[in-house]
Amino acid sequence: MKRWLGKAETALGNHSDRLNAINIFPVADGDTGTNLYLTVRAASRALQDAAAEPAPAGHHAQHNDVGAVLARAGQAAMEQAKGNSGTLFSVFLCAAAEPLAGHARLTSSLLAAALNRAQIRAWSALSDPVPGTMLSVMEAAGRAAAAVDAGQNGNDSNHALGLVLDAAVEAALEAVVRTEGQLDALQAAHVVDAGGVGMLLILDCLRSAVLGEELRSELLDGLHGYDLQDPHIHTDMPDDDGVEVMCTISLSPLDAATLRQRLDELGDSVIMSQVGPSADAEGRYRWRVHVHVPDPLPALAMIRSLGDPADVSVSELALPRDPSGEVSAEGR
Repeated sequence: MKRWLGKAETALGNHSDRLNAINIFPVADGDTGTNLYLTVRAASRALQDAAAEPAPAGHHAQHNDVGAVLARAGQAAMEQAKGNSGTLFSVFLCAAAEPLAGHARLTSSLLAAALNRAQIRAWSALSDPVPGTMLSVMEAAGRAAAAVDAGQNGNDSNHALGLVLDAAVEAALEAVVRTEGQLDALQAAHVVDAGGVGMLLILDCLRSAVLGEELRSELLDGLHGYDLQDPHIHTDMPDDDGVEVMCTISLSPLDAATLRQRLDELGDSVIMSQVGPSADAEGRYRWRVHVHVPDPLPALAMIRSLGDPADVSVSELALPRDPSGEVSAEGR
């Protein structure tokens, strides 16, 4: 798991410029590569930091628990998620950890279960999910993994695991190619979906880390918009007004449903996902909240009417996205 996320951090760092260049959906703000990179980096660093800490007495087992390790990474990713793509990837990571809990090694059926749980959770986190995005790529990988695993009759060998990983990456690639025809904005610009390509890279890093093989750099050959000589497509797109608001907040299930409904009315790209499995003494769960709105003030006021948000960030959606252009909620 550590090797996987470390590889993914490096690969996304290397590719973030190309991913940014083709990022036009849901907002043409050219930051999908950067957002995915920063989110995966948070997950990867959490595992590096954990490895450096001495294990408390009796906790050695957690170091050998694939699910526990991945849950820790997912938690860190969720706390520091950036943008739509980063938020959805952190949902993916947290969900994938669940079927792996208590297991010391990955098998083909565990991986198939993890990929399936992860894609279902990611689809359900978004209020208005659409095909032709990284969701489609997650789903294709999960379905292919399940199909190959079903043919293995419970074989838990590394060979069977390799077959499942190969199938997942192959299906992810086919899904990336299909994204161009699934969304009008992508078709008009002749590009594949940036988040989908990022997800493909992440899955190939998993295959590479588990099987000890090289990354398949040829996967990206010929993807529309992805050649180095292609222009930064998003720069020709109209600027998007409005802001992206993100925060973490503890809410009862009822308040969480209320918040999602009201955010849907105020804006779009609403993503809400639970952070951590357990409720506090008052029955509230922690949620990571993400929304695009024309004006942050009504959204923040509404969020505050339901609870006390932490880690609030408000960033402009308009181009160009200046890395120093983050505006704190207090500053508004």
